Amino acid sequence: MRGIVPRLASPAPLITRLPAILQEDDFLNRALPAFDDAMAPIFATLDNLEAYVRPEYAPSDFLEWLSGWVDVAVDEEWTEAQRRRIIADAARLHRRLGTTGGIRDAIQLAAGPAATVEVEESGGTSWSVQSGTPLPGTEHAGVVIAITVGAGDPADLARRFQRVAASVVPAHLPARVSVSVADGARQT
Repeated sequence: MRGIVPRLASPAPLITRLPAILQEDDFLNRALPAFDDAMAPIFATLDNLEAYVRPEYAPSDFLEWLSGWVDVAVDEEWTEAQRRRIIADAARLHRRLGTTGGIRDAIQLAAGPAATVEVEESGGTSWSVQSGTPLPGTEHAGVVIAITVGAGDPADLARRFQRVAASVVPAHLPARVSVSVADGARQT
């Protein structure tokens, strides 16, 4: 939490804001520094407000607050670096929500840079100048997400990635997540 920082100088001491005649008053010269000590962290916060709302600079205890701003449910298993990256990329991901690329990017962020993510979806659009051309996609709607990670419990990872998939895959499509670990274990 933020609070009084010992020996933090106020950028605007209250004594300097008084008329000259009051600046010479002994009582005010002794009393006002206490208010300066209490207000210095407020000035420091306001002067650095941009750093509090940018995920790459925000204090770690502000990340959960920022995640609420961009509608990201933080997974306790994510490292602080992953949290910062996911929160920073949330606006870009929201623009692509529900698309194959958006699903892939969201799962990739949750899985980490070393993971391999493949997304196969059943739909598609097409046009043709000839009648009778085959329709794109498959008969059964759905999204299949295959993730390969370096290490971990496939069952636990599958549950975590299923939660991420549920938040980014369109609600009308069933999503199947399969996780395989580089050593060969697989969970669907």
